[in-house]
Amino acid sequence: MASRDLTVGFVFLSQTALGMLGNSVLLSCFIIADFSGIRVKPKDMIVKHLTIANFIVLCKGIPQTTAAFSKTYFLDYVSCKITLYFHRVARGVSLGSTSLLSVLQAITISPSNSKWAQLKIRAPRTIGPSLGLCWALQMLIYAFIPLYTTDIRAGRNVTGIKYFGYCAVMNPGRLINTLNAILLTSNDVMFLGLMMWASGYMMFILHKHKQRVQHIHRSLSSKSSSVTRATQSILTLASSFVLFYVLSIVFTSYLSVIDGTIQWLTNTNLAMAMCFPAFCPFLLIKHYASFSCLCCTCSRQTTHCTCVAREL
Repeated sequence: MASRDLTVGFVFLSQTALGMLGNSVLLSCFIIADFSGIRVKPKDMIVKHLTIANFIVLCKGIPQTTAAFSKTYFLDYVSCKITLYFHRVARGVSLGSTSLLSVLQAITISPSNSKWAQLKIRAPRTIGPSLGLCWALQMLIYAFIPLYTTDIRAGRNVTGIKYFGYCAVMNPGRLINTLNAILLTSNDVMFLGLMMWASGYMMFILHKHKQRVQHIHRSLSSKSSSVTRATQSILTLASSFVLFYVLSIVFTSYLSVIDGTIQWLTNTNLAMAMCFPAFCPFLLIKHYASFSCLCCTCSRQTTHCTCVAREL
């Protein structure tokens, strides 16, 4: 086995193992909260869907890691279609969930005299339908992927095919590629635009808040400090997503217009796409781990204990 393949395999293995561990811990925290009878906040519901989507994205790292260590490993015809389809769907849901989380927090911290104040009451009721719409939209947008995905053996005698180590994708033609690129770019730009707008608005609100509380005693601003910490956490999450996602878009766009397959570029693109799902849970795990521990302590002491968690 070449040292380059060994390095690629260890990179994918590390990302996949680390990310699955972190996302599993987050999912466990949500399960504990559900069994403890804790009422799920709209923000927590978004993070739950984000965690599930990230977990699905990381599942692609398993065949990719195996293919890097063993050049004879391939998925079958049906498995290739399912793997690539749900990877792209989950990637889109991850983008949509992060965007929705940013917008919700921007509405939450908006001043009571702003035009967004009326949305504070309506927004929590729309989270569930919005998440369902996000999943349905991504499943519809990426419905073309199974049509052009095949296994390695079936694609060996097909011209204009791109190999991804364990699966292959047929070239549908320039017209179809152009239409798909426009559709996918519109989807990404819409969510990224919302995320960047919400992030910019939150930074503006935080700046005004910082100037205002400089003249207020620290003990009187403890509640606003928790909101500030929540906003800063979501800003960090959104900024990380934008950074990794934009880099991934650049690689994906370049790979879609070239003929053939550049293996090292394909591996770099996949590694970049897996960075956010792998490191995202560790940006959130401090809050939710302490939340679940608090709930466990309450449940051991009394069955009627009310668990109060810190704001995210």
